[in-house]
Amino acid sequence: MRVGILGPIEVESAAVGGARLRLLVARLAVAAGRAVTAEELAGCLWPDDPPADPGNALQSLVSRLRRALPETGALVSVPGGYRLDAGTDAEAFDRLAAEARRQPDPALRERLLTEALALWRGPALGELAALPFATGHAVRLEEARLAAVEDRAEARLALHARTVGRPVPEADVVGELAGELGELAGRHPLRERLHALRVRALHAAGRRAEALAAYEECRRALAAELGTSPGPELREAHLEVLRAEPLRPRRTNLRAPLTSFVGRDAELARLHDQLRTGRLVTLVGPGGAGKTRLATTAAAALVAEHTATWLVELAAVTDPADVPRAVLSVLGDQASRHPGVTGTTEALAEALSPGRVLLVLDNCEHVVEAAARLAEELLGRCPRLRVLATSREPLGILGETLGPVPPLPPEPAVRLLADRAAAIDPALVLDADVAAEICRRLDGLPLAIELAAARLRALTPRELADRLGDRFLLLTGGSRTALPRHRTLRAVVAWSWDLLDDDERVLAERLAVFAGGFDLAAAEGAGGTLDVLAALVDKSLVQAAGDGRYRMLETIREYGLERLTDAGLLSEARARHAAHYRDLAERAEPHLRGPDQLAWIGRLLADHDNILTALHHAADTGDADTALRLAAAMGTFWVIRGFSADSVGWLERALALPGSAPRQARLIASAVCLINGALAGGHIRAEPALRELRRTAEEVEPEPEHPVLAMLQPALALFTDDSAFGMEVIGRRLSHPDPWTRGMLYVARAALKENDGDMAGSREDLLSACGHLRVAGERWGLSMALTSLAEAHAMFGEFDAALAAMAEAMTLLRELDPDAGLLHQQGWRAQILVRQGDVARARAEFRAMLEPDGGEPSEHDLAFAHLGLGDLARMEGEFGGAARSYERAAALLEESASVAPQLRALVLIGQGHLAVACGALEEAAGRVAEAVELTLLVRDMPVLARAAVALAELREAQGAPERAATLTGAAERLRGAPDAALPDVARLASRLRARLGEARYAAAHADGRALPPAEAVSLVRAATSDTRADG
Repeated sequence: MRVGILGPIEVESAAVGGARLRLLVARLAVAAGRAVTAEELAGCLWPDDPPADPGNALQSLVSRLRRALPETGALVSVPGGYRLDAGTDAEAFDRLAAEARRQPDPALRERLLTEALALWRGPALGELAALPFATGHAVRLEEARLAAVEDRAEARLALHARTVGRPVPEADVVGELAGELGELAGRHPLRERLHALRVRALHAAGRRAEALAAYEECRRALAAELGTSPGPELREAHLEVLRAEPLRPRRTNLRAPLTSFVGRDAELARLHDQLRTGRLVTLVGPGGAGKTRLATTAAAALVAEHTATWLVELAAVTDPADVPRAVLSVLGDQASRHPGVTGTTEALAEALSPGRVLLVLDNCEHVVEAAARLAEELLGRCPRLRVLATSREPLGILGETLGPVPPLPPEPAVRLLADRAAAIDPALVLDADVAAEICRRLDGLPLAIELAAARLRALTPRELADRLGDRFLLLTGGSRTALPRHRTLRAVVAWSWDLLDDDERVLAERLAVFAGGFDLAAAEGAGGTLDVLAALVDKSLVQAAGDGRYRMLETIREYGLERLTDAGLLSEARARHAAHYRDLAERAEPHLRGPDQLAWIGRLLADHDNILTALHHAADTGDADTALRLAAAMGTFWVIRGFSADSVGWLERALALPGSAPRQARLIASAVCLINGALAGGHIRAEPALRELRRTAEEVEPEPEHPVLAMLQPALALFTDDSAFGMEVIGRRLSHPDPWTRGMLYVARAALKENDGDMAGSREDLLSACGHLRVAGERWGLSMALTSLAEAHAMFGEFDAALAAMAEAMTLLRELDPDAGLLHQQGWRAQILVRQGDVARARAEFRAMLEPDGGEPSEHDLAFAHLGLGDLARMEGEFGGAARSYERAAALLEESASVAPQLRALVLIGQGHLAVACGALEEAAGRVAEAVELTLLVRDMPVLARAAVALAELREAQGAPERAATLTGAAERLRGAPDAALPDVARLASRLRARLGEARYAAAHADGRALPPAEAVSLVRAATSDTRADG
């Protein structure tokens, strides 16, 4: 809903009758969405003769107004008053006027301002303008209206200046403008800006005498009324009229563009600012980035601000000595009016000195020294001259301001492709994803995109995208009138390459093998120096990417690779590249387990594409030494950063290479490959994988120094459920000199104790692990220990400690990866909240897991969330919702090939509880029995304890409460902790106490809890048979 206040008060799509209703609407509307108190409204409506009960009278008017409005909810009652949630035409006017002032293009400014002024239907606030509340608003709005009229007049004058010397369709447009401004000047005799615009309009219309008279009229009014003289703007307009020559048929040689100008709004605005504050601006960027089009567009928009604007195209100049003559030839008779001047530079200085001149020197890179010398000389001699240069490198003189012209961002790049494609075939519909792919692979370079669009005459967009692998052969259809170096993509890049010296060319070609950017050390590793790299940056072959990183556009990389291939140097360059990143990874590896972890992770992450490229090159060439050393050094990084699944393939490729390599590197790579396969949910328990793990572990010396090798045998013990072996190995190595290794050994021992049902011992080891890992300063291992510690605290009912540990774990993981989803930790935090009784927060956590803020959740995480929601629904008696959640969890697990059996078992346990609640005891028996078998496969005692609780509930439903109580005791024995706050445990214990009495329940429960672990497992096995028999 919109209220009109730029004229008589009106409400869109509504008839609001009555003076007081319109007054009420107006008062609320000018508050612009803010509340107005009842007292203010009453004072506005009845300033002189208030009713006996103003509150009731106001409420009655408000009710009438609500009924009249198209959206009754727009008039909102708030404490002490009312608020109107509606826009106004004044707000729309202000937005358009503000947007216009931000636009450098006078045509766009004029269009926006015309649209803004068209919103006015009369004086602001119409018949209410004289009322006390309205006066200030009306004055402000009328002032804004007049300023917009002035801004539009300025834009129209700028547009007229572009057409000087060209045929003008509406020849009298400035004459009409002068008339409009004259009328306004009569109403505002002391408004100097308005009079300055009138003077300029009269002069532009060829009415010089009237322009001078208009100035004199305003000057006299200012002197008579205020005793002051005209300000700078009005005086400048007067001087322009006095200095003007009678006939200036040509002030610019800029040509009208033949195609639309797409994107570059930010660069255009910045360039206008630079030209207004500086005298030499150089647009720098790679070939084909659109420097010329940006320069000419900016210059055209500034024609009105200069007495002359000249474009000098230097691309065809081959001899640097010809640069001054090229400028002179553009000026023509402007430079021939000084007969006493002999030298070319002197003639240019004489021609460019009068007035404010903008000189555009286009394509300076091949004559950069000559262009720089000329620009410096002319700027020194002509104080009002401005120079705008375009080049692939800076001119490099004092006073120069650089305007980088990078490739187009994705959205405007796609708009450019669509625009040029529509010119070829208006019926062509571009698929957004295909268009984005084309523009991305062409680096967002406008010239490359335009060349690609030309190919759409013969190819579909998909065919074009598929053929971009050979872009230099494909993109050859440039304009016939373009210079040869702009007709093909190869020519554009080759032109830049030919301008390099030998050292620059060698380094540029070697840098082409880098993927995803590089730093100075990498460039030095490729044989370069800081000076040579800086030269490539200056010449736009390399881009500074921030944080000490550099990158090459893909198009330039492809050209460099082509040059290396043709010269037979590609293999040598790739080998040099691989050696650099092998050495970097080996330097980084020990720091990944210490306090400098974040800095080194950042370095490896920045160069991860390069590292993988190096690994694949080593594998492709049979360089086992480099491949295995690189893979071994990267193993820890891949675990920490969540590349476990992907890294298995990379490690296997390195391990498959025959040939000599350091024994320790091969062992570490093997260990990391097998452990990462397990962490990724692979089939580590399959016999071939276990055999390989045992074989690798047997090759490790008894007391290995390297931390990864020290953890290999404990990992084997975990995977094979060999607690005795694991405890013996870990106990031997707890004196390891490295604190990270000691901490992770305690984590491994805690896991073994948890599997054995010793949760108290597990918690004690986790506390020790945290201590050692804090000393090490490593975050990933500490976060894993804290996550497990949080689960242990929760089982003992220490929920505050559990939540604190989980919060710290999540903080550490976010330090390692700010974009990490942390869904595993989020899920267990929700489980802690369930035990704590905060069901609302737990449900919110589970629901948030289904739609995380970052990244795609795995089937495991989604299934865990649905399992948690199913448990909550079941506990609240929402059996239908619980069934649907469990079914969705089960379906997700079926879709995944690598989900741990424990999670499948937990879903079956939930379904078993639900079946008991619904009276389907036979179904419950089957589901819980299946869960028991899955759990025993992996010997996970805490999950087996959950299955035992489900069996106990089933036995209770079958009429065997005492057996059920014994099973609850066995469950506590298996998990090694009471976990009394787990809702299923707490509810079942409460019911059994009620049925058996406290003494009988306690005795039966104690019988189960006293069983040795093996007998507790046997009891659970037996119970599965009993429940099926009794089902």
